[in-house]
Amino acid sequence: MGTIKTEIKTSGKGLMKNKTCDVVIKPSGLGKIRIFSKGADVPFQACIENLYSTEHCVTLCSKEHRTLLGDYKYKIMLCEHFMAACAITGIDSIDVYLSEAEMPIFDGSSKVWVDMFTKAGISDVSRGLYTVSEPVYYLNGKTSLVVLPDKELRITYAVNYDHPDLRERWVTMDNNNLSEIIEARTFGFYKDLKKFQMLGFAKGVTIENTVGLKDIGYTTDLRSQEEPIKHKILDLLGDFYLTGVSPLNMRAQILVKEAGHAVHTKVAQILKTKLVKI
Repeated sequence: MGTIKTEIKTSGKGLMKNKTCDVVIKPSGLGKIRIFSKGADVPFQACIENLYSTEHCVTLCSKEHRTLLGDYKYKIMLCEHFMAACAITGIDSIDVYLSEAEMPIFDGSSKVWVDMFTKAGISDVSRGLYTVSEPVYYLNGKTSLVVLPDKELRITYAVNYDHPDLRERWVTMDNNNLSEIIEARTFGFYKDLKKFQMLGFAKGVTIENTVGLKDIGYTTDLRSQEEPIKHKILDLLGDFYLTGVSPLNMRAQILVKEAGHAVHTKVAQILKTKLVKI
């Protein structure tokens, strides 16, 4: 069970609602990533069974607590970058206390989380390796996601956006570009920002935490070539970790084309039933 050696305290604003969230992360020996959401004295596990929504971001919830109207009372938004950081560092046993219903966005990537985990120290990381018992496929129009058994992990992500730098382009994750994937920031089309903000989303977007796609170029300098595609891989790492197995511990070839959180999590639900320990 991978956990942190010392307690972490931090705070930051959310990307969607722009509210400041105080975060306390404590070591645990339970073998679960447990979340204590705002106002809850009982935690829920960060896992695919507790997925609530993939609209705009990944939202997890406590399936045991419902409101009088039948909705789930305790929800946490923007879990994907945090989960990706846990997957990358091998953390699978911590308690997370949040003062708001949305994780901080920080710089829009997983870098701040990874740096905090590393500074706190990490112990007892599991080195168990997994593969899939049979191929897993998701095909729907232009979107596809395939997971095949292999001798090593290979993730290739293809996109086809209405942007001159991101038409029919792809990136493959390997040991040489993992740091670039960790620091890849979230992105979106700059022309859509006001519309989303009028709908109550993206209120915390800044030039520091989000790469805006303009008709030509970007609203900020990229940290690396094809940074938006690398962020898609980062999202996939976080979404697949909801299976309970870090993608970095998988021996599989993962091929993705024009997908997003909704497809990632649909496949994660199937993938969880097909993972076998090597």
